[in-house]
Amino acid sequence: MPRIDQVLVTQQLAETRSHAQRIISDKRVTMQQGTEWKLITKPAYEITDDAVLVVAPSDTDKFVSRAGIKLLGALKHVGLDVSGLTCLDLGISTGGFTDCLLQANAAQVVGVDVGSGQLHPRLADEPRLTLFENLNSRHLDVESFTEVWEDTYPDDDAITQDFDLIVADLSFISLTKVLPIFAPIEDTDGLLKNGAHLLALVKPQFELSAAALNKAGIVKDEADYATVQANILQACLDASFVVKDYFASPITGGDGNREFFVFAQYQTH
Repeated sequence: MPRIDQVLVTQQLAETRSHAQRIISDKRVTMQQGTEWKLITKPAYEITDDAVLVVAPSDTDKFVSRAGIKLLGALKHVGLDVSGLTCLDLGISTGGFTDCLLQANAAQVVGVDVGSGQLHPRLADEPRLTLFENLNSRHLDVESFTEVWEDTYPDDDAITQDFDLIVADLSFISLTKVLPIFAPIEDTDGLLKNGAHLLALVKPQFELSAAALNKAGIVKDEADYATVQANILQACLDASFVVKDYFASPITGGDGNREFFVFAQYQTH
């Protein structure tokens, strides 16, 4: 018999098997057994193709990934209205943050990701989104950004920089390695407007050494969260960001790790 994550896709209750696995882990899938309903907790559970399944509704369905819920909560927390803003999304991946920004009426989003082929199909034809794949955020600057833009969009003369807002959801790299790209350089135009905002997700598991994590990749010592915060705040200061807030993410990471947001404003004069 097939696995339940496969049947959820077959019955069009999930878009992909990974989506099916996510909604199962969120305890949203129940299966009818006689006159009762059984909560399904394992994606490998075997059932028949015609099993009666129900997926409980959730706010996470509003966006292409649960990252959108994280950013929505963060925007509400800091009271930031992104209507009409030009935004840079570092680590766009499937597009959860971008989806949130576009639904909140951002004027334009430029998404950057070191990988490729991850963007959700729902965003593929979005006219307000410009996507750059195979581009490492750590090496981003005006010159390389412009060069990639011209190579990717040779007929587009309107090269967008001077962003109003940066959002970031990066994995396998510390934010302290990426924030220095925004540090102002004398007599050189940067990527950000003076007064632009930063709203970045902080993932402590990528800010600490492997020794600080258990076998499941979870931070072992709660005291290390303070170390992560101190390092992020210093990196912001070094890159000319004035930190306005540092707070817990509305939801945890998919692996169960605690996550945080840093909210800051770019001030060069």
